[in-house]
Amino acid sequence: MVEIAESSESGSGLLNSTQVKIGSLPEEDSIHRQVSSFGSSGSRNTSPLGRIGSRNTSPSRQKVVKTKPRGLDEETVTTFAKVVQPDVQMEDNIWAMLPEDLLNEILARVPPFMIFRLRSVCKRWNSILQDHSFLKFHSQVPSHGPCLLTFWKNSQTPQCSVFSLPLKQWFRIPFTFLPQWAFWLVGSSGGLVCFSGLDVLTFKTLVCNPLTQTWRTLPSMHYNQQRQLLMVVDRKDRSFKVIATSDIYGDRSLPTEVYDSKIDKWSLHQTMPAVNLCSSKMAFCDSRLYLETLSPLGLMMYRLDTGQWEHIPAKFPRSLLDGYLVAGTHKRLFLVGRIGLYSTLQSMRIWELDHTKVVWVEISRMPPRYFRALLRLSAERFECFGQDNLICFTSWNQGKGLLYDVDKKVWSWIAGCALQSYNSQVCFYEPRFDASIY
Repeated sequence: MVEIAESSESGSGLLNSTQVKIGSLPEEDSIHRQVSSFGSSGSRNTSPLGRIGSRNTSPSRQKVVKTKPRGLDEETVTTFAKVVQPDVQMEDNIWAMLPEDLLNEILARVPPFMIFRLRSVCKRWNSILQDHSFLKFHSQVPSHGPCLLTFWKNSQTPQCSVFSLPLKQWFRIPFTFLPQWAFWLVGSSGGLVCFSGLDVLTFKTLVCNPLTQTWRTLPSMHYNQQRQLLMVVDRKDRSFKVIATSDIYGDRSLPTEVYDSKIDKWSLHQTMPAVNLCSSKMAFCDSRLYLETLSPLGLMMYRLDTGQWEHIPAKFPRSLLDGYLVAGTHKRLFLVGRIGLYSTLQSMRIWELDHTKVVWVEISRMPPRYFRALLRLSAERFECFGQDNLICFTSWNQGKGLLYDVDKKVWSWIAGCALQSYNSQVCFYEPRFDASIY
């Protein structure tokens, strides 16, 4: 059985509560919120003295505190006069008669990380991940929501923690099922996570599903060398593709290769025209892959449907120090980077590409107090990536994570031990049991 534990900032790696800071007002204010683990009682302080500015409540008046369904946190009825036991007696014979399809639909709507807690209830639930009926219902329910997956190695042992944005909590996922290679995180899409690395001297690419603990190695490329990779999952077609562009250091002109899981092999495509790449970061938006270039200035775009490269003459903003391409929803493409030659004048800005005019349009700026807390030094390194109009900033030295919601225009901090490892790699992740590695 796979164990998922809640991570902490202490050396033990486990905790019962995690503190998450969430910015509730655009650009400025933030609120400290205490998030309890799913093993707690679910009750909260209802004393009149603990509520400043609220009127006194009669001790005989009951208050229903709604938390999670049975099996997670119980719904408790609390009074100011006495404590009511949170345990709720349920008739076993009634629940035993629950139709199989209804039970599967209920379990399919339970947060993925909670399924592992429920697997210990009985043998039937322990084998739920191999049940085709459950996986069918799971594939039809709405997504759990975006998560942040952090990966690092501790004494050569792979470690992984996932921060659930809907639940505002960290979870530790065992990654000992992966081989002991020198690999690094490529990215995630549709519930699958892609890694690449060296098995002794051989370059390999592997794909895994962290929830089902399954993985496999992809066939070798035609030009099997260290490459820039990007994975894309098609949930409707139940397949995925991995795109390999140029050599990371740009010293060779290698043809573009695309792996298709439906045929289980790599296919050769057009060689990317000779360019001077200014960043190894890529963004995939609307079936197109984008790369930043200095010569010719602008973007290189690869069309996955035609297998052809095109140049987009979109000039970068002046005094741009470092830029990251971030894909949004509905064909939106963002550029994130620092502006300013001197540390006292630097600022972090976000632009969106106007596809009609082929120009970058500024849409937001990081508030100065967030910028100073994220990057205390002008030359400090940071990473930036996005999904579904959410942009995440991570600082290597400060061990901090900052989220920006493009639609709501809200900045929010993420606190947790997973971002405090210097060698940690982070990406957005969508937990799904039905994501197949084949």
